[in-house]
Amino acid sequence: MGLQLRITFNDTDYAYQIINSKLIDQNTTELELMLEGEKIGLQKDNSKGWIQKDGDNSIDPELIQALGRSVSLRLRM
Repeated sequence: MGLQLRITFNDTDYAYQIINSKLIDQNTTELELMLEGEKIGLQKDNSKGWIQKDGDNSIDPELIQALGRSVSLRLRM
């Protein structure tokens, strides 16, 4: 795992880490993150947005979108 990253969403700060960032390239459609100590999976859907993998809806879908965009911008996906 790499450096701990931060994102502010709806006036709340979240800390996350990208798991296996070396395996991510421009064609990556799935990500694994550690968000506040919880491992979550993100998957790019057909409309190029991000959704939570495995249909688990425990996290706000807009936060998932923000995390996916943040990682995409940082790693130039």
